[in-house]
Amino acid sequence: MGRVLQRTSISTNIKERLDFSCAVFGPDGGLVSNAPHIPVHLGAMQETVQYQVRSLGNKLKEGDVILSNHPCAGGSHLPDLTVITPVFRKGVSSPVFFVASRGHHADIGGITPGSMPPHSTSLQQEGAVFTSFKLVTGGVFQEEAVTEALMAPAQYPGCSGTRNLHDNLSDLRAQVAANQRGSQLVGELIDSYGLAVVQAYMGYIQSNAELAVRDMLRDFARRRRQETGSLEVESEDFMDDGTPIRLRVQINEEEGSAVFDFTGTGTEVWGNCNAPRAITLSALIYCLRCMVGQDIPLNQGCLAPINVIIPPGSILQPSQNAAVVGGNVLTSQRVVDVIFKAFEVCAASQGCMNNISFGSEKIGYYETVAGGAGAGPGWNGRSGVHTHMTNTRITDPEILEKRYPVVLEQFSLRPGSGGAGKYRGGDGVIRKLLFRNKVVLSVLTERRSTRPYGLRGGDDGVAGLNLLHRAKGRVLNLGAKTSVSLEPGVRLREDRQTRKWGERRGKTLSKG
Repeated sequence: MGRVLQRTSISTNIKERLDFSCAVFGPDGGLVSNAPHIPVHLGAMQETVQYQVRSLGNKLKEGDVILSNHPCAGGSHLPDLTVITPVFRKGVSSPVFFVASRGHHADIGGITPGSMPPHSTSLQQEGAVFTSFKLVTGGVFQEEAVTEALMAPAQYPGCSGTRNLHDNLSDLRAQVAANQRGSQLVGELIDSYGLAVVQAYMGYIQSNAELAVRDMLRDFARRRRQETGSLEVESEDFMDDGTPIRLRVQINEEEGSAVFDFTGTGTEVWGNCNAPRAITLSALIYCLRCMVGQDIPLNQGCLAPINVIIPPGSILQPSQNAAVVGGNVLTSQRVVDVIFKAFEVCAASQGCMNNISFGSEKIGYYETVAGGAGAGPGWNGRSGVHTHMTNTRITDPEILEKRYPVVLEQFSLRPGSGGAGKYRGGDGVIRKLLFRNKVVLSVLTERRSTRPYGLRGGDDGVAGLNLLHRAKGRVLNLGAKTSVSLEPGVRLREDRQTRKWGERRGKTLSKG
């Protein structure tokens, strides 16, 4: 599915940056298996498919394809458009499984080019919204209807409809084609082995993942009990604006289960760092999969032993129309750091997807800038990589400069930014862009005031920095989140960091 989507799409975001995910789901909408694509997509996609199962039920017909991105329907953020295809077999009235693809569209309207506004305060400012939209009905692609929906954000003050309709329509068709390929291949599997056998093995895959997570929790509980006498761990971290994310984990050693309680996390914010519940579940399922010492596919079985408590009205479960674009790309990374900190898996990584977007009324470009990966108890962190909830590439310089009015002047590691320790955190990067045309630039970032933490005595990493180089040598600090109109000849420089683990030179390894 992923190969078909990459080959048939035309946008830089999907074809070059590989900002997409594909997966197969059972008849209940539960995640069965996926390609190694984007972690922040994969856990949330299950929520999206299950929402459609609940809301549409027997209204789904053969030849239908659903388009969705609303956070209440399991969406991660609006530019991530999920295309869902229910698959039917003769003699069965309801779908026997689902295939879905989620792709990040570089522009679907909103208040800034790129649809990643740094200062959005409502969902309507972030682009076109789809809850259970029939993208294909009876095998017919609904181009007129989806075009109208993609242009609809223009009705809101200060907003525009999509600035690149052609790419939207082409990429949506590519997602439909990818789903069709997935449906065809699973259909061939059913023809070979029978529906009952295939669905049984879907269940076995999920059960195996559940057992692997239970074994991991039992092993951790055993070590924890021997070291401290307690089966409870907790941690907290803070967003740049001071909003806390708190976690307490209570483990049942006998059952191999756990309660992940985020009570005490800060309230919904006046901004867009609110993360829908599906994003927190994505972060959690990703972390569990990382901590399991077995080669298992990431699927809904990972969450079976877990009870998750997220306080309503918090930054991790905001109100229905809250702005969420930053929650997907920023807060999700902080949730991962908090979970790994509780289990002492590794020190903090870059903690941010480092979102840069720019464009005009005709174009929109978006990228995530790499940083460093945190060190762990026995390894150094990797330098200059995308970490945790993002797993994309960055656009090749030749493609970036050919398609967009920009020159990439520098893209290098930021030496020493990972921090000293027995095991060093990976270094961040320096990325410098020169703009050749007038554009609107938006930066949506974190870890500009808070620094990635070290563990067990390791130093904190260096904070990130967004600098604007204007004419006559004037240099401005843009801060973590801003949108600004630029004239030709202006340069943006991003400096990224990370984090290390363990003792630094001359310092004894601490126990905590």
